[in-house]
Amino acid sequence: MDLSRRIERSLSRALALSCDGGMPPGLRQAVCDAVFPGGARIRPRLCLAVALANGDPAPATADAAAAAIELLHCASLVHDDMPCFDDADVRRGKPSVHRAHGEPLALLCGDSLIIRAFEALATGATDHPTALAPLVAELSRAAGMVSGLCAGQAWECEPNVELTQYHRAKTGALFVASAVAGAIAAGVAPEPWRLLGERLGEAYQVADDLRDALSTPEELGKPVGRDVALDRPSVVRELGLPCAVRRLRDLIAEALDAIPDCPGAIALRAQIEEEASRLLPRQAQRVA
Repeated sequence: MDLSRRIERSLSRALALSCDGGMPPGLRQAVCDAVFPGGARIRPRLCLAVALANGDPAPATADAAAAAIELLHCASLVHDDMPCFDDADVRRGKPSVHRAHGEPLALLCGDSLIIRAFEALATGATDHPTALAPLVAELSRAAGMVSGLCAGQAWECEPNVELTQYHRAKTGALFVASAVAGAIAAGVAPEPWRLLGERLGEAYQVADDLRDALSTPEELGKPVGRDVALDRPSVVRELGLPCAVRRLRDLIAEALDAIPDCPGAIALRAQIEEEASRLLPRQAQRVA
């Protein structure tokens, strides 16, 4: 089964119990709209790719971790789009959750997805139960208020923001968790995989800053120019376009160099190279 099918199957399973029974219909629809259809599923793909590179001995645990990571990511998008933050009308080419369902349900949807992420992990890690505690700890850090998603969102509320700290929390933390979770699920030492997640997370954020500056809403399926409109820090604003493009290329090279020795290192490198080739917006491909 390819990675996309594994991820979609795991997400459907993770939400099956949440979206059945006596759940309020409006919240059920908001949750489903927030998760399906998805985007590139980059984070859960990384989690499964690392597990596969290490033999994937506990696929149910790897699938549960991947689903939990994507649910946390979807929750962060719902909250990020709300009027108190980006006030975005569109996400993934359709109305954002707060536009489609209202602010109260959007808030509850994001909160529900965070909770469901940990429920999915707790109920899905059946073939490697000793991995559950370290997985919960890693995902909690990635979602948390010190250096995770909550911290990243909160830095946008501060008058002075250090760009690297902000990006590591808002974007990098979940990429780190993806790589580390894949290693934990596979039963190998997780720490050697942390640097790969850090470099990929930073690369993705640089690419996102470039798209915000250069792309159109039609291309991205979401508003653009938000960094300038909201006076938010970005690599493009801080370094300029040519240096931002060079930084992206350097980070991709550093990520490839950071892949630890493992049975599937060659295949993992090829997959990361393929996915990284799509990060640079076409408008920036001739720059520096």
